[in-house]
Amino acid sequence: MDIIFYHPTLDAEPWARGLKQRLPGVNVRQWLPGDSGAADYALVRMPPIEMLQGRHALKGVFALGAGVDDILTALKKHPAMLPPSVPLFRLEDTGMGLQMQEYAVYTVLGWFRRFDDYRLQKQQVCWQPLPGYSRKNFVIGILGAGVLGRSVADSLTRWGFSVRCWSQSPKDIAGVASYHGVGQFRDFLAGTQVLINLLPHTPQTVGIINLEVLNQLNAGAFVLNLARGAHLVEADLLSALDANHIKAAALDVFITEPLPTTHPLWLHPRVAITPHNAAVTLPDEAMDYIASAIQLREAGDMPSGRVDLEKGY
Repeated sequence: MDIIFYHPTLDAEPWARGLKQRLPGVNVRQWLPGDSGAADYALVRMPPIEMLQGRHALKGVFALGAGVDDILTALKKHPAMLPPSVPLFRLEDTGMGLQMQEYAVYTVLGWFRRFDDYRLQKQQVCWQPLPGYSRKNFVIGILGAGVLGRSVADSLTRWGFSVRCWSQSPKDIAGVASYHGVGQFRDFLAGTQVLINLLPHTPQTVGIINLEVLNQLNAGAFVLNLARGAHLVEADLLSALDANHIKAAALDVFITEPLPTTHPLWLHPRVAITPHNAAVTLPDEAMDYIASAIQLREAGDMPSGRVDLEKGY
């Protein structure tokens, strides 16, 4: 069995060693331009067009990240990049769920306990206890009810918060109010105090968090974007912050990355910024999933995590 590997920043050797331990007899090689040799599977992140083009013998392509928008964007420009018969798989969790939980819980508890306000008071040398929020009214709305959205929802309900999710299609999540479709979007937004974005990146979700949406949240609401920068209209968020309708935001992803040094988000006192590392690919967990998925494919079964190319996730 032959596996080709391409990642713009990761070294292929540790992946080759790890997969050989999990799949005895497998041959893993780093793909280089001009390599048209045999391959049964491909592990990729932002792959060059020529890496996958014409490889009809592939039994599966595994995207080494939480999203597959890099591949889908390339497919729109170059439809022949990936043969239609080749299934594309995303890493559903592989340790990313726990990382997203950590980020979301840390941020939400900080807002709930008003630690952001106390940090600003410290800068002003101000000693002033502040009234707390009520859990009953501190409603958390999560955009996206996939594996990561469900994981974050579960972690926040265990802290006693009222949590709701919105997705394109109906979902059933224990202890979480479920909304779906365009018809229920306004109801989902109404009364939401914290908006967390974990949507997949598709043409339908680009710019979904805009001024109209932000204005439907509670006055003094919070925004946490953990998905993709394209989901958020950054200028609209700044307007809502300056109007004091949105109290604060925490952003891990941006339209342009790295975020330009002159971008006004850097200077806003109510915006926390991290460099797109809310959840990173954990090699051991990722290789466990990939090895298990390959074993299922070799046995004639279809593993979970297959991407619907029409839906984009």
